[in-house]
Amino acid sequence: MNPSPEANPTRTVVADPEQSATDPSQGRTTPRKKTSAVRGVAAATIGNALEWFDMSIYALLAIYIGRNFFPSDNPAIEVIQAFAVFGASYLIRPLGGLILGSFADRKGLKKGLMLTIRLMVLGTALIAFMPNYDSIGVLAPIGIILARLIQGFSAGGEFGAATSYLIAQNSERRGFLGSFQFASQGLGSLTAAIFVAVLTTMLSNEDMMSWGWRIPFVFGLLVGPAGYFIRKFVDEAPIDHGPDPERHEPIRDLFRSQKVGVLIAGGALVVSTALNFIIQYMPTFGIQQLGLPKSSSFFCLVLTGIILTFGTPVVGLLSDKYGRMKIMIPAAVVIGISVIPLFLWLNAGRTFFVLASVMVILGLLKAIYFGALPSVMSDAFPARARATGLSFSYNTAVAVFGGFTPMIAAFLIEATGQNMAPGYYIAVLSCLSIVALSCGLKYRGIR
Repeated sequence: MNPSPEANPTRTVVADPEQSATDPSQGRTTPRKKTSAVRGVAAATIGNALEWFDMSIYALLAIYIGRNFFPSDNPAIEVIQAFAVFGASYLIRPLGGLILGSFADRKGLKKGLMLTIRLMVLGTALIAFMPNYDSIGVLAPIGIILARLIQGFSAGGEFGAATSYLIAQNSERRGFLGSFQFASQGLGSLTAAIFVAVLTTMLSNEDMMSWGWRIPFVFGLLVGPAGYFIRKFVDEAPIDHGPDPERHEPIRDLFRSQKVGVLIAGGALVVSTALNFIIQYMPTFGIQQLGLPKSSSFFCLVLTGIILTFGTPVVGLLSDKYGRMKIMIPAAVVIGISVIPLFLWLNAGRTFFVLASVMVILGLLKAIYFGALPSVMSDAFPARARATGLSFSYNTAVAVFGGFTPMIAAFLIEATGQNMAPGYYIAVLSCLSIVALSCGLKYRGIR
């Protein structure tokens, strides 16, 4: 095999999934049922939704998790330690991306997706039923760390395989289909926010601290088997991996000839990743820094979840018609110049209305940027190494610029005494993403 770094990935997928599919046993195109496109989207996105549900639940309940597993005399230290574990799980994601992404590229995207969701459920179960520090001492935080590492490893392979599966369904609608990857993130975050808002309204603080925080994780355990069942009964993605896929080495291919693709895909994700985790941190910010009620702060995340869930596919559809860069570059610019004024307004207002308004605006900007992002990232790689390339670039960017964002935000505020410190962080990262998008235009011809 002679990989080309400038290979055009759009030439390696088949046409409309409602009309055809590849028969892996005979290498020919066969009729595909019309409903398979819907099943394919559901199969690809349910694991991502579950991942973001678990992640959002952990971030939203960091106050309770910190008290149960990382007790301290200073509540701020408890939260920082809980978020540190949250961030540490992202360090293993690039490794999971390489191993699980390579597995999906070599053995098939469907097999890769079935493996990631099994690992995801295992991590969720550990968190749901882990005894607290008062019961088993130091084994409790160790158990939480192990659970988050398992979740991080499985999530490392989820994005690349799921996005590759979506994009492969129809090359002419790659922006629209790819957008469901981030729409599912919105759905996971939305469901998590509703859960927490309802629980904190119905249960006392003592009940939430004792057992209420475990309920959403138990719910996640019920979703996992359903996702596995859906993935088991969908067709394999119709992707050409070359004449001898068993001998294909996507990891070696990635580091030999796809370095530019990694920089483009990872760089484009930087600002959206940090913005995403800032939004996840905002309810905690509202509670600790603004003194707002917990249920009201969590409800604000419901609004952003609704915007992302329903707004992202609309933007993805528009990107197929008008071009992706015409949408994403202006969105990155607006994010960079607006985030500091938004934090100034938030600190001046210090009310539920201001917090909700800021989160709605950030949610809209996030949806606009996210809508075309999966298809832009996928176009940075050829199909033969797409799951590996997407998984590694996505998770490296998330690990470096995303996973530690809540902890960095909490630390910067604690260290500087300035509640608007996270705004400067986002503004700088938006510049990095603009550079990456410009490189995508120049070196990959992504439009």
